[in-house]
Amino acid sequence: MWAGIERPVCLATATPFSENWGPCDRGIPVSEKRLAPSEGATARPAADRGEGAAAVIFEALHDDLVPPERATTGAAGYDLRAYLRGRRVRVSTGEAEEERAVTDAGELDLEPGVTALIPLGFRARLPRGFEAQIRIRSSVAFRRGLMIPNAPGTIDSDYPDEWMVMLRNDSTRTVTLSHGERIAQAVLHRFSVLPWTEGAVAQTTDRKGGFGSTG
Repeated sequence: MWAGIERPVCLATATPFSENWGPCDRGIPVSEKRLAPSEGATARPAADRGEGAAAVIFEALHDDLVPPERATTGAAGYDLRAYLRGRRVRVSTGEAEEERAVTDAGELDLEPGVTALIPLGFRARLPRGFEAQIRIRSSVAFRRGLMIPNAPGTIDSDYPDEWMVMLRNDSTRTVTLSHGERIAQAVLHRFSVLPWTEGAVAQTTDRKGGFGSTG
């Protein structure tokens, strides 16, 4: 079944799926199982139908990719590593954009004020009803002055392409990023979808003005 293509991997355990898309190793159940087609319809994975345990399916785009992983059992975020070796990276000064080649050593320099889209080397499918919130690692922000301008960034469940992290150098010095470096975290989050209905909005409290929150 997998001849000539990359085998999908279970994000929970970083192990490839078997030929029948069975459970991941170590007994962690996944909902992505091949279903027997029903009459007159094409079967979909259980996660897409809102049934069973949810799992994130990701596809490594390079053989040496280190998959997203949590550092501890209590960690909420999955560490994301820059995949820079052999890549060209889009950068922006806010006034102009360009592509930069990464050095042979897998390094990329970011000057002060420059923003880059850092590739992660994989693409993934989230269960329906989930988003991935992309957040900077605290140590990267504190020690190196790198920020995610739109933090937290959102990756939707139907986004089909390689995941990337938008990083901006907010420091006063050039910062060098290295291949395989942990730069951000992905926190999985359920969300709700509600209809928007047009109507009058009356003031129901004593609040006035501001920018939408008390912050």
